[in-house]
Order: sequence, then structure tokens, then C-alpha cells
Amino acid sequence: MTSRERVEHAVNFRQPDRVPIDLGGLKASGIAAIAYDGLKRQLEVRSPTRILDPRFMIADVEDTIRKRFHIDTLPFDTSTLGFLSRPDHDWVPRRLFDGTDVLFPPETRIAETENGEWVLCNPDGSTTSFRMPKDGYYFDDLSFNRGDGIDPSQFRPVTTVPEESLEYYARQARHLYDHTDYALLGWGYGVCFLGMSLITDRRSNVTLGMPNEWLMMLMTEKETCHAMMHRSVEASIQCLKLVHQAVGDRCFAWGIAADDSGTQRGEFIRPDLWAEMIKPHYRDLCDWIHRNTNWKTFFHSCGSVYHLIPHFIEAGIDILNPVQTSADNMEPERLKREFGKQIVFWGGGCDTQHVLNHATPEEIREHVKSRMQIFKSGGGYVFNQVHNIQANVPPENIRAMLDAAYEFGS
Repeated sequence: MTSRERVEHAVNFRQPDRVPIDLGGLKASGIAAIAYDGLKRQLEVRSPTRILDPRFMIADVEDTIRKRFHIDTLPFDTSTLGFLSRPDHDWVPRRLFDGTDVLFPPETRIAETENGEWVLCNPDGSTTSFRMPKDGYYFDDLSFNRGDGIDPSQFRPVTTVPEESLEYYARQARHLYDHTDYALLGWGYGVCFLGMSLITDRRSNVTLGMPNEWLMMLMTEKETCHAMMHRSVEASIQCLKLVHQAVGDRCFAWGIAADDSGTQRGEFIRPDLWAEMIKPHYRDLCDWIHRNTNWKTFFHSCGSVYHLIPHFIEAGIDILNPVQTSADNMEPERLKREFGKQIVFWGGGCDTQHVLNHATPEEIREHVKSRMQIFKSGGGYVFNQVHNIQANVPPENIRAMLDAAYEFGS
């Protein structure tokens, strides 16, 4: 099977020749630039390490690495397509605190404070709310829950896509589909209803950067919340209609939301409140996608979401990522037994909280083997570690995980 065929089988609950493997198909299934650079050095791959998203400090996974580890996916993220094809000399070189040399995306501007912090800047040089502490691993967003409250009149969802962007998406989709065998995972112009994901343009998100107040409004101002989420879905549909006209069904799935709905110990809000307030709007979006495209709907939510999964399924969500098996109630056997024929699990293949960064390579190999034995039967599974590989993970552990995924995926 080609990678594209393998993923198509898996997401349609047909048994592929082996479990598909993802690394970097989306911004929450990738690898920190420091860890990626260490992996490349161990493999004697000498190309520059490029930062895909400065906020997360994750790397652009190169084709050399995809081929080495039998990766089956390729991101089609509208937020990064525009600069990934640009040559290295357009990118911005920087040295990280540990000595790792990286390239930031073109036009990236970083200021340094007196105490050694890095601050992301706007194109005009003004500072943003994203700051990396001295010797830090990420740019932390310091803007959450700061302001005078949520004013629904300030909500400005994006309702259209520039023609030049659509033309570029169309060219890139044709090129990647015709010249590679990878499964293309689309992302962009989705929604976010709990406000826990990074959205730089606050006005385009229903929470307006105030998730604490929004969570209270879901209880106290229900009509207002429904109206704002309805506007968000309508805007998303307007954009996705244009994107689908440009890209077609060359992407097998489209990411509708990175909307973290769980914590380590449970759901952010009661499942019945999620069903009442949020599910109808996801259903509207998923219904439109299923009626008008061949895309699967891809949903990212960290944390303990066990009690929400039945609602995800009823809303029309096809694929769930990252399957945080270290959170409460997210035991792999339980998830596969109860939901494995109704929703595709994309992730959960290696525990990044307790195993990948601490265990020996042999322990990781056995851990991945066990996860594969649980998840792989009957399709409905794509291997990925739980969320991104962190900066402090040794390269030998990363190799052990990905090699085991290939070895035990058949």
C-alpha cells in the first residue's frame, strides 16, 4: 500500500497492511526543534532545522526523516504553507539557549529583554504577548484572561479567504497530491469553543481571549454563547467552502478544531453542558463537511475526555487526537473496546508524560508494542505519540518509539 492508501484504510475502519504512522501531520503531532535537531545529528542528517511554529517551537519534519521512519502523513496547514516552500536563506537564523542553531520562519522578529527573555514581535516591531523565558523551551502567551471582559460586538470571525491564497492552496494541493504518496491532512479556518487553544487573533475566537469568563457565560448567558458559536460556524463554513473549491478532496481529512476540552483529571465542563451548548454547533459544522466534501472531520482535544467521546461521535467527529492515555479514564483498552468502531484514534501510541522522556529504549519498544496490540485491530487507528515530542527527549528514545511503531504495526 502507499501511505495515502494506508491512511484511507485506517480512517475508514478497514485493516491496512500496517498501522499508519504520523509525525508532524499537524502542529500537535510533531517534535520540538531541539529534540528534532538532536535526532538528525544522531542520524547524520546535516540540513538546517527549521521552526514550523515559533509559539510551540516545533520543527518542520523533512522528507529525509519521513522516509527513514516510514511516516505516512504530510501537513496541509494553511497557516504554514506560504513560507515552507521558501529557501533557507529567507529564514531567520537564531541560536537557542542550548546551542541548537535553528531557522525561524521568514519575517519573524524577536526582541530580547534585559533579563534575557525573547519576545515575538509584530511586523511593525511592536511586541506581542508571546514571551520565552531565558533558557526556556516555548513562547508562552501571557494575554489569556486579561482585559475588560467579553463584548460580543467585538467578535470578528474570519468569513472569507483571499483569492491569491486560494490559488496558492490549489497549486500546492495539486503538487503534493500528484508528486507524493503521503496522506494530506488539512488544517485551517476551523473553530474553537472552549478557548484553550492558541489563537493569535483574539477577535476571531468566541472567547476573545477570555476563556475564564466564557466558561461562566456558558452557564449564565446561554443565548449569547449560542449566537456567537453559530456565527463562528457560519464563518468557518464560508471559508471551508472556498478552500474545498480550491483543494478538493486531495486532503483525506480536515482539522475542524484544536479545542482542548479536558484536564489531567476530567473534562473542563460537565458533559451534559458540553452536549447542550457546544455539541449542536460542532454537529452543524461536521454535517456541512460530510454533505459537501469527502473529508473526514479531525478534532484535537487534550486531556481526560472519556465522558465527552459519545458526544464527539454524535456530533459527527470522525477522528480524535491526541488520545491522552495518561489522563484519568483514558485507558487504551477501555477506549478501544467502547469506541474503537465509532471514532478513529489518532495518537495514544506512546505516553509522552511518563515514558518517552524517562524510559530506556527497550522499555519504550515494549510500551509501543503493547499499545499497538491494543489499538491496531480492525483499522480505526493511526500511530502517533501523545501530542508533541518534547525538547528534552533523547534521540535514541525517539528512534526506539518510531522503529517500534513500524515493527509492530503489521
